[in-house]
Amino acid sequence: MAMAALRREGRRIAAPLLSPHPINPLRSSLASSEEQAFSGVRFISTQIVRTRMKSVKNIQKITKAMKMVAASKLRAIQTRAENSRGLWQPFTALLGDMPSVDVKKNVIVTISSDKGLCGGINSTSVKISRALYKLNSGPEKECKYVILGEKAKAQLVRDSKKDIGLSITELQKNPLNYTQVAVIADDILKNVEYDALRIVFNKFQSVVAFLPTTSTVLSPEIVEREAEAGGSLGELDSYEIEGGETKSEVLQNLTEFQFSCVMFNAVLENACSEQGARMSAMDSSSRNAGDMLDRLTLTYNRTRQASITTELIEIISGASALTG
Repeated sequence: MAMAALRREGRRIAAPLLSPHPINPLRSSLASSEEQAFSGVRFISTQIVRTRMKSVKNIQKITKAMKMVAASKLRAIQTRAENSRGLWQPFTALLGDMPSVDVKKNVIVTISSDKGLCGGINSTSVKISRALYKLNSGPEKECKYVILGEKAKAQLVRDSKKDIGLSITELQKNPLNYTQVAVIADDILKNVEYDALRIVFNKFQSVVAFLPTTSTVLSPEIVEREAEAGGSLGELDSYEIEGGETKSEVLQNLTEFQFSCVMFNAVLENACSEQGARMSAMDSSSRNAGDMLDRLTLTYNRTRQASITTELIEIISGASALTG
């Protein structure tokens, strides 16, 4: 039995020496380097996933904070927007709102936000403004843009730069009030010639819904012309004018006041829609970040488990080789 054991031991020792592929020390060192590299790749892959998880967590914190800020701003503006609706409604009842009126000089007042991350409210306003421009353009007609907000300006300046008559940005840098909007309305009336002002904005309905809206303010001459022609403005002649002012002066004052009131309501409505859309966008972003974090956690656990399993297999294989 001792001889048999000795023969078996001799065959085990002599096998590498008689192998057709003798052991190469350089190849052995390269193999060990490759094993270290593979081990490093496994380590780097888990490190990358861990870094990505950390960045997604930070983004989720930011989106949640932005949602809370938008909610607080929305509560502050919503009440003022609802109260401002009583300003322009009497003018609509008296002077009407005729979007289909045919005039020569049209001015499209596009109201948008200065900041992004608020869904598609700005793109919607720009699309409606471009559609109105096409409808009211012609060989004998003139159409200009007046832009309030950086986002609408950035989109319209690409293809309609020569048609922009006036641009105002950073409108919401300070809390909105009627005096501020009235000054802006006065600047618009002084810098552009118009027969009809078409104000494009987003009317606030709820946190998740807004309605693209167009309000039309006519010039005093067009109002007088439509009143003489009858129709919806034919009842203006039934009112008596007291004082020394003429009918043209009264209409001039009424249309200017109407424009400032409609502008004030439109700016507040659009600000409410902006904050509501930002709340919805940040809520969706937070949920998407949570889903991505779950997938990354699963990937990290699988990668880590695979690395541990591979290392255990290597240890067990090495121990088995040593024990023979």
